[in-house]
Amino acid sequence: MNLSPPELFKCLADETRVRIVLLVAREAELCVCELTEALEVSQPKISRHLAQLRACQLLEDRRQGQWVYYRLHPQLPDWAREVVKVTGQANTDWLMETAGRLAQMGDRPTRAARCGPLT
Repeated sequence: MNLSPPELFKCLADETRVRIVLLVAREAELCVCELTEALEVSQPKISRHLAQLRACQLLEDRRQGQWVYYRLHPQLPDWAREVVKVTGQANTDWLMETAGRLAQMGDRPTRAARCGPLT
């Protein structure tokens, strides 16, 4: 993967996208409903941001039943992964409220129950 610094920072030039990437990096993997709950943003808006993050190759998705889960792209360059890691570690206060809403959902499968039934 050839991701340049301008491409990385352009992709992260939106607060919602930064929060998504930092939460996903922190949790290893999150589904759309977890992100909508944590960020208090509508599902269509979250989906648009996730599509941009996939297009930038920052995130990769996998489908499980009706849910789509997101994680950092496994081929993300080490330098970009380090930028995300250090940013998350240095800004825990900035992410605290968002991470707190995610934590209030409980652990899986409790979170899954709050997202709705599987079909």
